[in-house]
Amino acid sequence: MKRSSATDQNKAGFHIPVLGTEAVAALEPKDNGIYIDATFGRGGYTQLLLQQANCRVIAFDQDPEAIAAGEDIAKDYKGRLALRHAPFSQLGEEPEQVDGVAFDLGVSSPQLDTAERGFSFRLDGPLDMRMSQSGDSAADLVNNASVDELTKIIRDYGDEPKARRIAQAIVAQRTSRPFLRTGDLASLVASVVPRQKDGHHPATKTFQALRIAVNNELGELQEGLRAAEKILKVGGRMAVVSFHSLEDRIVKNYFRDRSTVATTSRHMPIALDAAQPTLRVVTRQGITASEEDLATNPRARSARLRVAEKIAEPTGDAA
Repeated sequence: MKRSSATDQNKAGFHIPVLGTEAVAALEPKDNGIYIDATFGRGGYTQLLLQQANCRVIAFDQDPEAIAAGEDIAKDYKGRLALRHAPFSQLGEEPEQVDGVAFDLGVSSPQLDTAERGFSFRLDGPLDMRMSQSGDSAADLVNNASVDELTKIIRDYGDEPKARRIAQAIVAQRTSRPFLRTGDLASLVASVVPRQKDGHHPATKTFQALRIAVNNELGELQEGLRAAEKILKVGGRMAVVSFHSLEDRIVKNYFRDRSTVATTSRHMPIALDAAQPTLRVVTRQGITASEEDLATNPRARSARLRVAEKIAEPTGDAA
């Protein structure tokens, strides 16, 4: 499978995300096919698909800024790109089945690099983190959740060993001064957590955890995988690029469970017709980023691509 490179990006004329070339190649785009870019961002996957074959793409993104940026791309491809302002958990509502679905999980570079979006501890801005720009923000969560709630979020979603200490410090400080800016929260965490030996900022895990919680990212992923399996044609593929272990575990377990013959027991009986596998795992160990990607993009170090092919329609309890 071909690896992405700086040369590929220059020829394409647009930014190719980490493992984007590999993910699109795994979908095997074909003329007259229909593909879903479940995480449009700034259109890297979409443009790769549209250039690989004379196909159509339906692109989903809950971020209104991403959809607005996609309007110019849609004009360039004259009816071959349809934009959906919606989370990818809703892609199963499309009226026709498709030949492939691509997911590029996590925060996009434009979101991370824009201070006003509040995703980064490196850029001072409003403590927001909402991909959809609606609903409760990270500030709402930080200023209202209990110590136990914050501890669970930071521990479970950030794998932060000092989660309770951070949560207690947040609750103690917010009584006199609510958290409104990313810089304020990052400073608070840095005062509680020692600087990391690996060079990462002490607030890295806390910010990741809050972002995941604010956007319900893991719940969205589980729903998105189910929706993708539903809308795929038999023989169609889904390709998922994840950037941390929580996401990757969900994808790996979903692919494993749907590609394994179910068993019955007296404790959990299932219908016999639910025992048929619906997916075939294409990448058993997953695909990681190339050395070139690792040299040019720090996010690439944790990226992993997993691919599965739909081999049957779900039946019985599995439907």
